[in-house]
Amino acid sequence: MPTVAEQFIEVLVQAGVKRIYGIVGDSLNPVVDAVRRTEGIEWVHTRHEEAAAFAAGAEAQVTGRLAVCAGSCGPGNLHLINGLYDAHRSGAPVLALASHIPSEQIGTGFFQETHPEELFNECSHFCELLSQPTQMPRLLRSAIQTAVGRRGVSVLVMPGDVAEESAAKPTGRGVVDWEPPTLLPSADQVSALAERINRAERPMLFCGAGSRGAHADVMELAEKIKAPVGHALRGKEWIQYDNPFDVGMSGLLGYGACYEAMHKADLVLLLGTDFPYDNFLPQANTVQVDIEPTHLGRRTVLDLAVHGDVAETIRAVLPQLRTKTDRSYLDRMLREHAGQLEKVVDAYTRNVESQVPIHPEYVADVLDDLAAEDAVFTVDTGMCNVWAARYVTPNGRRRVLGSFVHGSMANALPQAIGAQLAEPNRQVVSMSGDGGLAMLLGDLLSLRTHRLPVKTVVFNNSSLGMVKLEMLVDGLPDFGTDHDGVDFAAIARAAGIHSVRVEKPGEVRDALADALSRPGPALVDVVTDPNALSLPPNITAEQVKGFALAVSRTVLSGGVGKMLQLARSNLRNVPRP
Repeated sequence: MPTVAEQFIEVLVQAGVKRIYGIVGDSLNPVVDAVRRTEGIEWVHTRHEEAAAFAAGAEAQVTGRLAVCAGSCGPGNLHLINGLYDAHRSGAPVLALASHIPSEQIGTGFFQETHPEELFNECSHFCELLSQPTQMPRLLRSAIQTAVGRRGVSVLVMPGDVAEESAAKPTGRGVVDWEPPTLLPSADQVSALAERINRAERPMLFCGAGSRGAHADVMELAEKIKAPVGHALRGKEWIQYDNPFDVGMSGLLGYGACYEAMHKADLVLLLGTDFPYDNFLPQANTVQVDIEPTHLGRRTVLDLAVHGDVAETIRAVLPQLRTKTDRSYLDRMLREHAGQLEKVVDAYTRNVESQVPIHPEYVADVLDDLAAEDAVFTVDTGMCNVWAARYVTPNGRRRVLGSFVHGSMANALPQAIGAQLAEPNRQVVSMSGDGGLAMLLGDLLSLRTHRLPVKTVVFNNSSLGMVKLEMLVDGLPDFGTDHDGVDFAAIARAAGIHSVRVEKPGEVRDALADALSRPGPALVDVVTDPNALSLPPNITAEQVKGFALAVSRTVLSGGVGKMLQLARSNLRNVPRP
């Protein structure tokens, strides 16, 4: 009979798992050895278990399939928790193996003893202790199905001594195939939705991550009812491209006319978004469509809650809608959007060839020009989120991953590792802040170890830029946000990674082009301006009471990349007043 560890690995292989991310050691040794002896699955060594969990989460988001990470007993699996929180909140199907101390020692205060089955409950849909061989393979298959079916994290806790025991039951086969569901709302809900849309004179659509796969449907709806279309950060990659109704983004990183369009509308349709910042929402005249019923109404007062898939709901309601002919509200918002972008577009274009330190906006804009049309960008939390939101141009094939819901630092590099292993022939670019990169710096070594062609672009301003901005708008002197300058290129070079440090703007394009064209890992360390944090002039003293209110329309002035070109092109068919 195989051991429980061998049975564990066999079930993973049956489920299509190609790799396990983690660090080997003690209670994990039987599982790691089973990986060594099994074809079709590999162990991916990371330098920190947190990086392993982030990598697994990124793989799951890129592929849509189950990804796996593991941590040894006590501190080893505790390190997984931050990455697992991120995966769970992002809806990524991830299985985590939390190895445990010897079963006979549980409850005695043994060396490295924790209680993982309690610790991981909040960041998982499934968290159970496998305490005896007879629970395998049933418990593992339940964990897998829960992670995949509910789109989140499952944690299986297994003592090392149990992993070494002989299996008590045959492995068999039992993995259930799963595809994302579509859900059509009831006929009454569809009719109620149609009635509200037909009655509205100034409708507006606001789209989130749940609009994935519904781009054509959203565009058809917007055309029929002449509605401006805005998006949340996680909706950008699915909605902004090829969108003649685009009015930008709302939220802490927002830009353009999205906020204004939402607040001047007499009907706001929230499509597939659990947008968390309720102070940005009008709290009136709102209908929400979401496949997840717990999202309905938890951020804003609703006139109607529609439980359904975005695409299916739109297809169902379209035949009941009257085609609107009055474009006045849409055209006014398109003009406002273009005007808002015109006001800030010069912020990084003036004297960029001589501006030192380098404008970070300029770096992001050049990177957007040079990156592949199907590139995967991973983005550190903080100012890199701003640059990605404003300068990475979506096209329906690119992906942008970040810790957009959990908001963790240090996510970009480990997420790039997972994305690159999942898609070895795809260009993967980590937009890393110097603060985030420093936090999990050791996993630069993982790029070298696994020969991963990840391109790491470091926005190196020797500062925690977003925290500095938060202090600024709170009227506080920035304190503890700046740190000693670090030559990350020298560190990467010492690790055997091609790297270059860029201090002059005229060198940015050539350095990025060279790095992106290289076959292996590469790092470009760009010394950027730590003071690229200017607030727009229309923020009032009353608004500067807190970060959320201070940025109710825009966070930063500083250009918007290709979005201005899109806004200008959308105005071509708008008659002048």
